[in-house]
Amino acid sequence: MEWNLLFFFNSVLLGVGLAMDAFSVSLANGLNEPGMRKRKMCIVAGVFGFFQALMPMIGWVCVHTIVRYFKAFEKFIPWIALILLLYIGGKMLIDGIRNKEEEAEALKVGAGALIVQGIATSIDALSVGFTISEYDFLMALVCSLIIAVVTFIICMAGLMIGKKFGTKLSNKATIFGGIILIIIGLEIFLTGIF
Repeated sequence: MEWNLLFFFNSVLLGVGLAMDAFSVSLANGLNEPGMRKRKMCIVAGVFGFFQALMPMIGWVCVHTIVRYFKAFEKFIPWIALILLLYIGGKMLIDGIRNKEEEAEALKVGAGALIVQGIATSIDALSVGFTISEYDFLMALVCSLIIAVVTFIICMAGLMIGKKFGTKLSNKATIFGGIILIIIGLEIFLTGIF
């Protein structure tokens, strides 16, 4: 593969495709926390971008070093994503149904939940390391950085949309956000299994 316009175009398209799960989770986070400040929005989108860039690089390294070990792990990826997103989505759903005033602060996305969301939505991007395996290290790194930037932009859009509708939906937003996360988990699982 060589440096050309097609390389950059493919990297952007790869980023858009990989960012869809992160967009949906960002939308759910915005719905869940309509008062989220811009700084936190940047952190949330940055975490998703970071993991979307990290996973393809890990996949690339696996292809070039320990491919036989990664192949054994690959069948567990849909299960891991399903479990993580079902847990987070289920918690949001239960918290939304309870809808207690004292829980309102707990519904905000914390650092731990954000890391879990970042891993869960990007774990399928490990396989992208296989598709970019013909790239040299620098090209793989640039491709991963493009994916990160695209993911960041798409997640910021998801957070803004979620915040706008989260304000209008108030207490129903947490329930809706939890349902979105559960659906994403099921979609990743079913796509990975079948």
